[in-house]
Amino acid sequence: MGGCISVERILSRLDGYLDKKDFSAAERHLAYWIGEAEAARDGRTEMLIRNEQMGLFRKLGRRPEALAAAEAALARLAALGLSGTVGAATALLNAATVYKAFGEAERALALYGEARAIYERELDPSDARLGGLYNNMALALTDLGRFSEANELYRRAIAVMAGVERGELEIAITHLNMADTAEAEQGALAADETVRAHLSEARRLLDRHTVRDGYYAFVCEKCASVFEYYGQFAYAAELSGRAGGIYEGT
Repeated sequence: MGGCISVERILSRLDGYLDKKDFSAAERHLAYWIGEAEAARDGRTEMLIRNEQMGLFRKLGRRPEALAAAEAALARLAALGLSGTVGAATALLNAATVYKAFGEAERALALYGEARAIYERELDPSDARLGGLYNNMALALTDLGRFSEANELYRRAIAVMAGVERGELEIAITHLNMADTAEAEQGALAADETVRAHLSEARRLLDRHTVRDGYYAFVCEKCASVFEYYGQFAYAAELSGRAGGIYEGT
């Protein structure tokens, strides 16, 4: 398998499209380079691009395309000889996140479990990829009513991301996820104090973050809907405004 394609160039161009919210161009870009990677028999690059494709369709809420991308990625793992590798675990994680996003938590949890076994065997315990896995796996556990397991993984995610550069954005997201888990487990009234504490910590982390780029805009958009759900409408609007300003280049 090759390595003849410039991954850095592909991802840089993709980031440019996403920063401008030009999702049609991003979709065409990924489809083109999947074809190029297949033609070059560059399996590792193909899987990297398929991971990006899964994420794009998931973020856009395009269920058929996201599920098709996940199935294609999973089908290619064994054929490419990548089973058991960190690259395979990343594909498993991304496919699991697609299934979770579209209501298939049981299937997602099985894939998260496979990815976790590889990551915990192959990665340093402080690797940010483990933090992301724990956070996402906890969401699937919450959907399945396995709240204590979910909270344990949230705590692991925070511990990992606390040592990662710019990890505070991920920690903010984790606190919002923990708020949702508390409400799911206890009910809105009983969980009110816990929810407010998690929202306050997430807000503190978002406000103090100084690198205001495309990823920060994405996180602001993602978090805004949660603050709106919990009635913090002014702050939700502020986060949306921050994201809009970044996308517009102001």
